[in-house]
Amino acid sequence: MITDDIHDFTAALPDMRALMGLDLGDKTIGVAVSDTYQSVATPLETVRRKKFGLDAARLVELIGARHVGGIVLGLPRNMDGSEGPRCQSTRAFARNFAKLWDGPVTFWDERLSTVAAERALLEADTTRKRRAEVIDHVAAGYILQGLLDRLAVIKRST
Repeated sequence: MITDDIHDFTAALPDMRALMGLDLGDKTIGVAVSDTYQSVATPLETVRRKKFGLDAARLVELIGARHVGGIVLGLPRNMDGSEGPRCQSTRAFARNFAKLWDGPVTFWDERLSTVAAERALLEADTTRKRRAEVIDHVAAGYILQGLLDRLAVIKRST
């Protein structure tokens, strides 16, 4: 199930399962996971993109190992909120991945997530080399944490 509606996504989530956040880039996929209470996002790893089948196999492996119940993909909207070619590519990835994994998938506006990740890494006095190694999965953590914070609000209001 792929949905843009956060309420539909929330309703489809199994209890006590982690969520996975993905930051899709041309050369890498940043991966972050939450705890089973769906409250804290933790950057996990960066998958070097090869071809879809290999990339998807690694993600399915991580999903199984981490008992993931839902996925959020960062949606790279333009600064004016419109969707361009990168959004189309992200949505196509979701459609293709949904053929391999039947859990709920949604999208989260990722504008400035990489900027926030870069700022946090600079504040932590991370070397340039180390920033390059971790920026993608740190950005995935920001994407996932944004969704988790929204889910907490939804859960409190129901």
